[in-house]
Amino acid sequence: MRPLTDHTPKPMLPVDGRPLIEHHVRKLVTAGFEHIVINHAYLGEQIEAHLNDGSDFGCRISYSQEACALETGGGIFKALPLLIQDEEAAFCVINGDVWLDLDYKHFKQHTLSGLAHLWLVPNPEHNPTGDFLLNNRHVSEKELASNDSLTFSGVSILHKDLFNGCDAGAFKLAPLLKQAMKTHNVSGELYAGYWLDVGTPQRLQNLETHLQLGECYE
Repeated sequence: MRPLTDHTPKPMLPVDGRPLIEHHVRKLVTAGFEHIVINHAYLGEQIEAHLNDGSDFGCRISYSQEACALETGGGIFKALPLLIQDEEAAFCVINGDVWLDLDYKHFKQHTLSGLAHLWLVPNPEHNPTGDFLLNNRHVSEKELASNDSLTFSGVSILHKDLFNGCDAGAFKLAPLLKQAMKTHNVSGELYAGYWLDVGTPQRLQNLETHLQLGECYE
């Protein structure tokens, strides 16, 4: 995303008149979420300065600050004390640099039966071989050269026990998910609506065009 991210963290890049992460916050509040946890590293102070404590958006925002990027798994593990409150054992995770038109009320309505539930999407051009296989809502590792693979959208519901045995530090989420898949503890569903990994300036412009045509939650 350079040079756009030379002085701005990716979630703060503007799209349709407001930072990308603000769109996520507003959608979560509309769906009924009251407490949002944001983990950040690179230029994260800009995110905190814009969103503050969340009161302007009708929610409470807590921050998990990373001195250096801990990757997806390590970042979530560090934030667990903030994520697990009021005896809740599961939480929704949304990557700050993705977009999907899905109404976030679907996350509130879902009951997690295993260690993770993933929203998968058809493979985009930048990930043509996909990530996982989906069969009757059961997610498994993809087979080599599989024609049925799908891409992880970056949106999931996770159970705190997925991180049992983990140590503090940087680590990826995928190995934890793949281990849970071996015991049939990862469910999933296909989302066939509009989805975008905002990873290049052109994709950011594509999202701008999409939103200017009017958001359509499904």
